Amino acid sequence: MSTDTGAVRRRRRYDAADRPFTVVWEPTRGRRRDCGEPVPDRYRRELDTAAAEDLLDQVAAFGQPAPLFLITGDDPFQRPDLTELITYAREIGVRVAVAATGATKVTENQLRAVAAAGAVELALGLDGSTAALHDDFHRAPGAFHRVLDAWDTALALGLKVRINTTIGRRNLDDLPDVVRVVAERGAFLWSACFPTHIDRARPLGMLTADEVEDLLSFVYDVCQTVSATTTDARHFRRVALQRRILADLAEDHVAVLGLGGLYRELTDRAAALGLYSVRRRTRRPLLEGDPVRGCVFVSHTGSVHSSGSLPVSAGNVRERSLMSMYRTSPLFTGLRADGMLGGRCGRCEFRRACGGSRSRAYYMTGNPFAEEPLCGYVPGSFPYQRVVAAQLHAGEPAEPETAPCPSVARDSEDHRAPEYPSAPSLWHRWLAPHPGHDL
Repeated sequence: MSTDTGAVRRRRRYDAADRPFTVVWEPTRGRRRDCGEPVPDRYRRELDTAAAEDLLDQVAAFGQPAPLFLITGDDPFQRPDLTELITYAREIGVRVAVAATGATKVTENQLRAVAAAGAVELALGLDGSTAALHDDFHRAPGAFHRVLDAWDTALALGLKVRINTTIGRRNLDDLPDVVRVVAERGAFLWSACFPTHIDRARPLGMLTADEVEDLLSFVYDVCQTVSATTTDARHFRRVALQRRILADLAEDHVAVLGLGGLYRELTDRAAALGLYSVRRRTRRPLLEGDPVRGCVFVSHTGSVHSSGSLPVSAGNVRERSLMSMYRTSPLFTGLRADGMLGGRCGRCEFRRACGGSRSRAYYMTGNPFAEEPLCGYVPGSFPYQRVVAAQLHAGEPAEPETAPCPSVARDSEDHRAPEYPSAPSLWHRWLAPHPGHDL
């Protein structure tokens, strides 16, 4: 083997305890998520241009390459200073992605403006393969065709396109068809997004743990057709590792993992659509990290969280630096310490690669470190424990190239969380939602 270091691409070691991969900012809130009503004091409370530029300076302060800055929310294009902020971010060395929901009205001129300002990526919501399904999902006639038009325009402008699909009972049977649309039109990533709690404005229907296991294996299967990942289903990394091991050992994953009828229905439909007949060059699901331990969410008021679906605040960027909160706050140090996890998550041999959804645990138990409610895996039940241990400890984590909340390096043993009170009544004293936040 050649020892010429110039011919070998070094893998950059990435310490998730030092800086995040992604900072997600919700610049504006047009409507309340729980009832769909306008937020009357939106403009008074949201970060103005100067405060937003200060936030970008704080992101750049993490060093180069700076975390990806994802501008998201109900409709980021409502911000009149959007292109100004993207231009400023580019000037200080911060890459910007913009996300729009499946009901957002995005014009060609708006996309041209953000692309010219320096945005590198557009995330779009596609929650059905037909206008009837997608428009009904969002209660917005014409939304489906608006998404397709924005998709075409973004690709023509050279923007990378990520497609997010929110999973609910309304569109379960349609998921193979959604993947077909993604494969035919082209996207650098498809993400299956699992709701963390019941939304009264848009009830999706809670899935069972067994159904989620079937869905995660289906997402793994379609990785041969499109680059795929999940949002708020961190046990996808556990499933991906299990599937790789079983494939290497020529074992039947359906029998070993106990997959059920939903998995068979989805794979049969995918096969009928020809999704498995042509293998494309796609990225394998990454196992070294998780999107909570390396992701920061900043609300429109400046409140800092580990994700937009976990209403537990580490503070506010108006009062404390983002770097300080990420590196030292009990919230973030606790999430980076797998020893904090309780229940089955705390006993699970996959916890370093998975860890479960902290948002879902919080919404269903009041404890962000409780076990993942929608994971059916019994710790220690996978038959190839030695192989699992070898896989989890092999190699060094590397920084991924793209994705709004991509995979993150394994935890640093030098960054442990402080001891938390064990009494449930004390959780809110330690990790109380910030009074200025209204997730």
